Amino acid sequence: MTAVIAGSSESCCTDCMVDSSTEEEHLDGDELFEHHRIVADKGQTLLRVDKFLTNLLPNTSRNRLQMAAKSGYVRVNGNPVKSNYKVRPADVVTLELPQPVHEFELVAEDIPLDIRYEDTEVAVLHKPAGLVVHPGVGNYTGTLVNGLLHHFANLPTAEGQPAPRPGLVHRLDKDTTGLMVIGKTEQAMVSLSEQFFERTTERRYHALVWGEVADDGTVEGHIGRSRKDRKVQQVFPEAEEGKHAVTHYRVLERLGPVTLVECKLETGRTHQIRVHMQYIGHPLFGDKTYGGAQIVKGLPSGKYNQFVQNNFEILPRQALHAKSLGFTHSGTGEFMQFESELPEDMTTVLERWRRYLGATTQP
Repeated sequence: MTAVIAGSSESCCTDCMVDSSTEEEHLDGDELFEHHRIVADKGQTLLRVDKFLTNLLPNTSRNRLQMAAKSGYVRVNGNPVKSNYKVRPADVVTLELPQPVHEFELVAEDIPLDIRYEDTEVAVLHKPAGLVVHPGVGNYTGTLVNGLLHHFANLPTAEGQPAPRPGLVHRLDKDTTGLMVIGKTEQAMVSLSEQFFERTTERRYHALVWGEVADDGTVEGHIGRSRKDRKVQQVFPEAEEGKHAVTHYRVLERLGPVTLVECKLETGRTHQIRVHMQYIGHPLFGDKTYGGAQIVKGLPSGKYNQFVQNNFEILPRQALHAKSLGFTHSGTGEFMQFESELPEDMTTVLERWRRYLGATTQP
């Protein structure tokens, strides 16, 4: 079999409003589709939608666009259209493309999967820490995709591509735990992809962060690759670079030097919660990439330092868990909501902080 590794593309237009969104292969981003939203100019002449898109996306072949339309990935004003649809002035054209592929041999592997729900259209699973979702450079085996190919006999295949399509429409970072949804049919994948793009899914995460978070709030700031280190992301407050990103958070429990918060995503940018919380001075506990794997708050002492280091050993990753996931079922139209329990490493560390805080506040 042939694996699918995400690529990237850009688009531009002088007469149309274009909003494109992609993720890149070496990053643990959220969406596995390349998204484009184009508003036709008021002076637009009637033109086939495949030709219209070809003119605006020169790096995308017309055949690929026609295959996308056939699979339901091309919509005009919210409705799927065929490739011969004639674009009219002010039409809103949205395009979702499975990201470009690089071919290599991919084998199904008997990797245990924690399936929480499954029917003919979708499956919801709980991803453990340490499991890479999608093959990429340095991770060609042992991924969730390898396990999906073993577990599901007939995953949908994206037309026009040489690879079987393993149902992924979003992903989690390697060391983030929690819920993911898998599309088992092409219809489900189209529907789920559109919901992620239109931000109608509901995703809530629990995160343990450094510092006392005073109030509930919202972080809004473009996220893009750091100018200093291209392997990590940063916030661009003036929106001069990156992509629009919004994270809402609320305090669940204050534990002295750390706080347990719930984060609700509006967008799904690479490392979004980790970057946004670092930006407001509250990096995730244990996050080696964004400054959370060191003592950030608390009065330094030998006892306290050892306590924190022990917690890092118990939880050797960012303390982030995809707690709940909601989406509309492609077959029934029902909005489905799923909840998951915190993993053992997070619950253990939380209980240790509670005991420590209780001990230090005793008269």
